Amino acid sequence: MTQLRRFAQVDVFTAQPLKGNALAVVIDGAGLSDDEMAAFARWTNLSETTFLLPPTDPAADYRVRIFTPGGELPFAGHPTLGSAHAFLASGGDVKKPGEVVQQCAIGLVRVKRDGARLAFAAPPLKRSGPVGEAERAQVIASLRIAPEALLDLVWCDNGPGWLAARLADAASVLALRPDFAAMQGLKLGVVGAHPPDSECQFEVRAFVPDLGVPEDPVTGSLNAGLALWLQQAGLASDRYVAAQGAALGRAGRVHVVRDAEATWIGGDVTPLIHGQVRL
Repeated sequence: MTQLRRFAQVDVFTAQPLKGNALAVVIDGAGLSDDEMAAFARWTNLSETTFLLPPTDPAADYRVRIFTPGGELPFAGHPTLGSAHAFLASGGDVKKPGEVVQQCAIGLVRVKRDGARLAFAAPPLKRSGPVGEAERAQVIASLRIAPEALLDLVWCDNGPGWLAARLADAASVLALRPDFAAMQGLKLGVVGAHPPDSECQFEVRAFVPDLGVPEDPVTGSLNAGLALWLQQAGLASDRYVAAQGAALGRAGRVHVVRDAEATWIGGDVTPLIHGQVRL
């Protein structure tokens, strides 16, 4: 039955409005069908729209379903931070002070406060290691780069299916003009290092044409997978900041911290819209 439901729209991975990745959150998502959720996500036309539901796992504070304009995701990072923010701002109760436990299709994800920011624990990789020659050739063609420009290509899949390509530097990442037709079937992240002593240590871009989002402005799940790979490979320190979104006129900042518990993926969340939506 159509009803008014609490709604919020937030900007994730930025403290400056309009510079991060927008997320639509239907706070009262219970009772909506899969088709209704998918239709609303297509209508918002944002990279992701989430629906908050009562948890089915007693350890969770809420359950979330995450939709792109092209389909549902088992996990995504900026929807995790944005949904946790909307849950708390709407008066949601948590079982453990200082921590939110989100239930999604990959299981439970911990979200904690890191100062003024929220940060989620990077989920373990479902697939890691080298990529086959066929995928490597497709990546080279879709990025329009010379084979020798691709320093590394690995799986860093924590649910969505991410591949990670490393280029020589941040400038090379920003210069990319991909062939999205050649990229069909890939969910591809690209990373390159900024010069020493820069504000940010890495530049990241995320390409997901199959989901109706050729380039995602700022991508938590990709940065979570990248962090686990880069830190394990000795290519990143325990604490760093990644920039994403410059190619789209954004200025996203992803704050990565590895401690004894986990690798945490943090960012600011800026609320922009709150009210009701008729669904």
